Amino acid sequence: MEIDRPELLGVPDAAIATGVHQETVRRAIRAGRLPARRIGRNFVIRPADLQAWQPHYGKAPGRPAARDALATLAAGCLDAQLGQSASPPRRLRLRSKERTPPPHNLPVPPTPLLGRERELATVREYLVSGGKRLVTLTGPGGSGKTRLALEVATQLVGAFEHGVWFVDLAPLRDPALLLFTIARTLDIRAPGRRPLREVLIDRLRHQRRLLVLDNCEHLLAGLSEAAALLGTCPGLKLLATSRAALRLAGEQVVPVPPLPVPDLARESSAEAVSQSPAVALFVQRASAVAPTFQLTDANARAVAEVCMRLDGLPLAIELAAPWVRLFSVQQIAARLDDRFHLLTTGLRTALPRQQTLRATVDWSYALLSEPERTLLRRLSVFAGGWTFEAAEAVAAGNGIHPDAVLDLLARLVDKSLVLTEEQRGAVRYRLLETIRQYAHDRLQEAGEAERTRDRHLAYFLALAEEAEPKLRGVEYQRFLDRLEEEHDNLRIALEWGLNPARGDEAALKLSGALAWFWWLRSYHDEGRRWLARALERTPVRSAARMKALLGAGYLAQHQRDLLTARALLAESLQIARERDDRWTVALTLHHLGRVAYYEDDSTTARSLARESLAVAEDVADPWLIAWPLHLLGIAAHIEGNYPMARAYYERSLAMRRELGHQEGIGILLSLLGVVALREGELRQAHARLQEALAVMQTVFGPWGLAPILASFARLAAALGQPVRAVRLGAFATAVSESTHTPLIPFSEALLREALDVARQRLGPAAYAVAWTEGAAMSLDQAIAEALAVEAAPPPRPGSPSGRSFEDLTPAEIRVLRLLAGGRTTKEIAAELVVSVSTVDRHLTHIYTKLGVRNRAEATAFALKRGLG
Repeated sequence: MEIDRPELLGVPDAAIATGVHQETVRRAIRAGRLPARRIGRNFVIRPADLQAWQPHYGKAPGRPAARDALATLAAGCLDAQLGQSASPPRRLRLRSKERTPPPHNLPVPPTPLLGRERELATVREYLVSGGKRLVTLTGPGGSGKTRLALEVATQLVGAFEHGVWFVDLAPLRDPALLLFTIARTLDIRAPGRRPLREVLIDRLRHQRRLLVLDNCEHLLAGLSEAAALLGTCPGLKLLATSRAALRLAGEQVVPVPPLPVPDLARESSAEAVSQSPAVALFVQRASAVAPTFQLTDANARAVAEVCMRLDGLPLAIELAAPWVRLFSVQQIAARLDDRFHLLTTGLRTALPRQQTLRATVDWSYALLSEPERTLLRRLSVFAGGWTFEAAEAVAAGNGIHPDAVLDLLARLVDKSLVLTEEQRGAVRYRLLETIRQYAHDRLQEAGEAERTRDRHLAYFLALAEEAEPKLRGVEYQRFLDRLEEEHDNLRIALEWGLNPARGDEAALKLSGALAWFWWLRSYHDEGRRWLARALERTPVRSAARMKALLGAGYLAQHQRDLLTARALLAESLQIARERDDRWTVALTLHHLGRVAYYEDDSTTARSLARESLAVAEDVADPWLIAWPLHLLGIAAHIEGNYPMARAYYERSLAMRRELGHQEGIGILLSLLGVVALREGELRQAHARLQEALAVMQTVFGPWGLAPILASFARLAAALGQPVRAVRLGAFATAVSESTHTPLIPFSEALLREALDVARQRLGPAAYAVAWTEGAAMSLDQAIAEALAVEAAPPPRPGSPSGRSFEDLTPAEIRVLRLLAGGRTTKEIAAELVVSVSTVDRHLTHIYTKLGVRNRAEATAFALKRGLG
């Protein structure tokens, strides 16, 4: 109902305008001589009706004529509306006790709005002081556009003198009826044959109103008529909701995305998860139907997973939450693979299309053209997003020309069915999982699934095969990032390639091409599973099988499954020799030598390294040659011959620096840091390890960084920073356990030593606290902890000359005596019949107990005491 419009006068203003007493006006109304409308206890009168009535009274003494008074009153109201400085006479601006708040027809929302603070503030700013007169809320079906619009409108009722009016356009099918629906909502009728548009303009021209036009997406053709009102009605503003932008002059679009969901990689406690608006909505709706429901540490992860799998879509969450009456949250999550069957019980007061999830998506799908539907169906084969180039390769054909993909994709974006996000300067597209499942069902119904998935597999196989050699060169970062962002698509492609109905080697080729990526980014378990499935399915001794065997072999080697690794690598080597593929022969020999390294067999490792080097030099590939040089350094390292190990490492490093092979550069810098640690050169070790970490952060996943963090732990212990040593050691151990991949042997030995030293210095309680802190660190925190290791050696507790051998064990004294006699680590190990790593551990304890930094100081101390 309208209460306070400039052309509707209350009784006091009518009395002033006509120069009569208020009671005279009331008697005329009661007698039916003066038409008026009752609003509660008050009456309002149209100026035209007042003019028709007032001549019966004439001009009262000392008062202006009624017509003059009406003109003055109207002018004052108009000046006020237009913001002009002139103001009406004071007595005409007085408001009576009968004034009521601005009118509206807004429904009262049954629950508070959650998680839309930013969007709410933005829309309010645009409509109140931002100079925007047409604001459109856009977003996918079920994202909460209407709820947000109602909240904005409710908060702005007081800002629009003539009211805020909600116009539901969902029931309309004919755009020509749009103005009629607005007029009916405002209770405006067009007399005679006068055009409705003109009547609306006359009524709204001098009013301050906000119209909320809800669900405009199916009436785009008729909205220009409504928007045209803005040009002639300066006090009118429109707030629209639509799944697509209206594309009208002056429009300000405000996207309404799904609600933010929790990041389970960071925290899954009830306190942390509850900060997510999506979770808050789930809990609100669940507790409304099950008052005993609470978010607890026991169910927090499951609630978060439900919200994540529903993409934070408010409607989907509202439909899922009430099922807590019948199921646990874990059971709800398990049933979301068939979400369109589960999510079918909405509020009875909701529109039919909002009472089930399928009905909501059906509404959007029905509004698409046939080419748009076809593209949407085909895009459903992507997982985790896609690029425009991928859409063009996969979705074009069979009715969609490649040149049409861009325009059709843009239309789906405009209609909020495809979402966009910018990553590293490029746009990626994605579907909400709810839309993807719906579109995939339609794809299967259309009989297009197999053909589209074939194109998807072909595209991502080509990408993987292009990326594999690039990982060895200067473009490694771009292709690592590309494979990482497409990992979900690569998984989907692999699954399709393993379909029993297919008879080609696509899955074998794809898994073989991805093996190096899986190793670098710590997907060791997953990579082995894919490779094993592909190898089992395709036994033909082909080039694809050879490559897949090689990849599976070195992944198994890193996970210490050495028998399996040797068998896989041996078969790969055999096929490579059959095919005279000398490049693969050289690399496979290297990896067989790495198996020997894990078995602490320096002799076999050296032999295989030399054989690999001979073949690699014949092939004349510097990248290939660097690997057996690397392995020769490892063989010397196993034996404790650190000068020789350093020499081979540095030769390999020089080649890799020239090639820009970052992976190899990082590994060799790390190994050179280990050698410096073994030789007691702490400053040099610190410099090498810091340089290595800077390189390796750009290449490796968590496991690839764990060995270097273990080296930092040993360095921290040697530098008198035991708490930091324990934290780093705990993190490295946690990563090793979570990836089911042990640290490399050199790093394992360093870690044991670091923790032994720290345990002695800290005591059980402090050690346990530091361990707990380290195990809970994120990768970024662990890297920061490593970089915080101070390079300066700690002040020694006293002059070594003042120390004795009392703290040394008999075994340590024997090691020190041999050291003072000029023996190498390998020679000491052979004489004492122990491993080199055991000798290194004894040396660590000797340095710590004597307060010396390296073998030179330990030797000098021993000789001075006559131990040589």
